[in-house]
Amino acid sequence: MNSLMKHFLILFFTLFALIVKAQAPVPVDYFTSPLDVGLVLSGTFGELRSNHFHSGLDIKTQQREGLNVLSSAQGYVSRINIQHYGYGKALYIQHPNGYTTVYGHLKKFSPEIEAYIKKQQYAKESYEIELFPTASELKVEKGELVALSGNTGGSGGPHLHFEIRDGQQRPMNPKLFGVNVKDSQAPTINSLFVYPLGEDAHVNGSAQRQRIRLTPLNDGSFKTEELNACGNIAFGISAVDKQDGASNNNGIYKIEANLNGDTVFEMNMDRFSFNETRHLNQLIDYEYFSSNKTRITKLFVEPNNPLSVYNKVIDQGVINVEDSLTYLYNIKVIDFAGNQRIIRIPIKGKRPDNVTPRNISKTDYFAQANQAFSAEENGIDVYIPKGSLYQDTYLDIKFMGDTIDFHKDDTPIHTNITVGFDVSKYKPEELEKMFIAQLGYKNRPSYSNTYLKGNRMTTGIRTFGKYTLASDTKPPSISPLNFKSGQWISGNSELKLRISDDLSGIKSYRATVNGKFILMEYEYKNNTLTHDFNDGVVTETENNLKVVVTDNVGNSQTFEATFFRK
Repeated sequence: MNSLMKHFLILFFTLFALIVKAQAPVPVDYFTSPLDVGLVLSGTFGELRSNHFHSGLDIKTQQREGLNVLSSAQGYVSRINIQHYGYGKALYIQHPNGYTTVYGHLKKFSPEIEAYIKKQQYAKESYEIELFPTASELKVEKGELVALSGNTGGSGGPHLHFEIRDGQQRPMNPKLFGVNVKDSQAPTINSLFVYPLGEDAHVNGSAQRQRIRLTPLNDGSFKTEELNACGNIAFGISAVDKQDGASNNNGIYKIEANLNGDTVFEMNMDRFSFNETRHLNQLIDYEYFSSNKTRITKLFVEPNNPLSVYNKVIDQGVINVEDSLTYLYNIKVIDFAGNQRIIRIPIKGKRPDNVTPRNISKTDYFAQANQAFSAEENGIDVYIPKGSLYQDTYLDIKFMGDTIDFHKDDTPIHTNITVGFDVSKYKPEELEKMFIAQLGYKNRPSYSNTYLKGNRMTTGIRTFGKYTLASDTKPPSISPLNFKSGQWISGNSELKLRISDDLSGIKSYRATVNGKFILMEYEYKNNTLTHDFNDGVVTETENNLKVVVTDNVGNSQTFEATFFRK
């Protein structure tokens, strides 16, 4: 056998192995429930969230913390990530079959894992930490206690966030693996919209987006009145799903649409990658959401949309309605258990005598999605890189002193846009306390990550709105919660303080007792710092506590107290 043939066979069998692996069925009996209570969901996989798809199941924990969290299968702890926001305390377990399970918003870990983490936190003198144990360090068995459920990070209430990821760290729907949740309820249809697309398109004599009235039928389906239309049109739908045992409005698993019996659109929530998740803003009608806080899923695919959640899309999901022809467009919304709702939409091709045109607000600033854009006035400049916008857009920009009213948040931003301010007129001591702030409700300023280089102060933004220069000269505040200076607190298991900052926000904190670093957990949702005496670092009778808290512009506050313990 010559070398060329050997190389060919190696390549052939390599590709064959990859194809077989790609087509391997998902193991449905490998993973078990991560909780030893019945599974009731407050959030589903692929649910539409702010700027991202939900990457797992949010499992209710009976409105409390401290439930046993169990390893869903045999493996080893491959990653531990502890942060103030996001998943809070999170554990990642690598399994022999190539999948990874993730457990988020935890209260604490099993004793062995907790000791491993505390050792590293004290070595690095940091509560926030990311660790990658080796395969031999923290092995776990199926069903083994690995943590207690909690409410840490960006959690809105006690629950367990649970994920299953494939070998490429793409989150997959845990229900595919047999993690079953009782569901006997069909999805709920909230609203239906039709979109005339293109200059000549209309529906019922209008080129505007329109909400279509739905008539419920006895079999649970819906119908609409016949639509008179012409040109390219498409649809969007607002729908939610409920599972048994909870009233939460959760995300939809699957949507299908067919035209005259042929499937023209199909999407489902089986798997996605994190690098595409922000493109959710192209799946929804972002403009409608910004005004109404309701997410409309568009049943058509616009340019520059790389989402992988689409299974089948014909002609981008757009219907070309011709004069005098009739069409029947059906939408089917399906949950994972197979419960479904159907909407039937009759369409008649008809050219109108008059069409109400689409409202397009033209301004002096026109940004093209495939080109960089910049503007400058009164010492304020903006720069939009190529690809930061999904569509060509007229921007409404007003420069007002040290403030820029930078368009309305009805246009999504994909990658950072730069806003810069000329600060040459300010003294160095003034600049030390200045930052760029976004003006929110009632023009309340909130800190935006600010950088100063020479006479230019800049920030990167991913939300349009008002931005201004602000100054923070007031240091954070610190106050004890469960003790007083000079007090005996032998009965306390924890040391608690409240910290807050009224403007630029907390950047860092550090606590010591008798000059020795002590670990304190920061919970931003209630502004508390907590030290667990079980760490064993506070061993003396008389203890001098020192806590230093710094805000985002460098203002610092120091709190000192003495407490006694036996």
